[in-house]
Amino acid sequence: MSPTTSVVLVGLTLLPIAFAGTATLLASHFNGAIFTLSLNTQGSNGTGTLAITSASGGCGSTPTWLTYYSDTKKVYCMDESWQGYGTMAEYNVSADGTLTVTGQAKTTGNDVHGTLYGGPAGRSYIATVQYSPSTLTTYALPLKAGPDPPFTTPLQLVKFTIPAPGPNERQDVPHPHEALLDPTGKFLLVPDLGADAIHIFAIDAVTGNLTACPDAKTAPGDGPRHGEWWSPKGNTTSSAGLKLYTVNELGNSVSSWTVSYGACLTLNRTQTISTFAGGNIPPSTTFNNASFPPKAAELRIIGNFLYAANRNDKSFGNQTDSLAMYTIDSRTGALSWVEATSAHAFYPRSFSVNKAGTLVAVGGQTSSSVAIIARDTVTGKLGALVAWAQVGGQGTYTNEDGLSSVIWVET
Repeated sequence: MSPTTSVVLVGLTLLPIAFAGTATLLASHFNGAIFTLSLNTQGSNGTGTLAITSASGGCGSTPTWLTYYSDTKKVYCMDESWQGYGTMAEYNVSADGTLTVTGQAKTTGNDVHGTLYGGPAGRSYIATVQYSPSTLTTYALPLKAGPDPPFTTPLQLVKFTIPAPGPNERQDVPHPHEALLDPTGKFLLVPDLGADAIHIFAIDAVTGNLTACPDAKTAPGDGPRHGEWWSPKGNTTSSAGLKLYTVNELGNSVSSWTVSYGACLTLNRTQTISTFAGGNIPPSTTFNNASFPPKAAELRIIGNFLYAANRNDKSFGNQTDSLAMYTIDSRTGALSWVEATSAHAFYPRSFSVNKAGTLVAVGGQTSSSVAIIARDTVTGKLGALVAWAQVGGQGTYTNEDGLSSVIWVET
């Protein structure tokens, strides 16, 4: 897709915001484009505007996940293509957010997440997970540049299996959903929605090879999707009090895990709490003679606050879902429910917080929108809608189209 310029401003009355400046974001869309967005905010008596400044291709037909590395100013994109193969892409990010493809590789397809790992700087290999093939695949970097990337021979391919389907109808086979590094960079974790497990691998940093450790098991039907790390002192490089939190898509919940290190990393589940107040999950929606329940999507941790996104709960309108907020006990890591607030989006598949902790960007998959929400850094509570933009064509309810991810580009 050639660069385009399209400005769509929020059509709502916005509350004053207590910060000013400009910021750059990237948003991927299942139409094949990665959009660069410019956010402008105008101080305590102003409002915010969000505009699309350019769009790029290069990440196959169905870009689904973006990871930005501020030290190298590079972004990596995974393609969830269902065509039997996919495209993984690397981009340079310029000062204005414009993307330039610097490497590509054809993959086995259906990649839903990826992360760099290994080597002297943790940038020598890339691990990707494939949802329906039930696989974890690794590749050596760098990716090759060129307009027609060749199929790339994986360094390693791990096929996950289960002895029998799980209690949820979507747990017919393993469905790995994320490749997550531990804070030391020595272990790779893979939350598996289909297997009710977190697969754990020890990393050989020199060769990039992964060695399987014993799985951590969730409760039946949880369906773990993604995870994030937390420590009581805000320093996740220390194992003292280190916790892993996972969001469970099928169980509509968040789980906390204590961490132990040895030849393998081990996890012990200590708490599971609903993404809805009192565990009262909203009813499913009937559409085309099928039932579609709410399902949790992402979680983010800022200081001693945790946030989780709910999709299809319609808590704030027929096409407006919610973000759940919790406090994290600074001594024990225990989660306590605080409140649910509007996501200002339908099917919030992705959300991220800026480094200052003052703004939350929410990517609505079906609404195909990016909403910027103010955040109080003291209370952790989410406040006014700062800006909103339509990004690409709207998605179709229950279909795999629309917006797929949104990230901040910050140094």
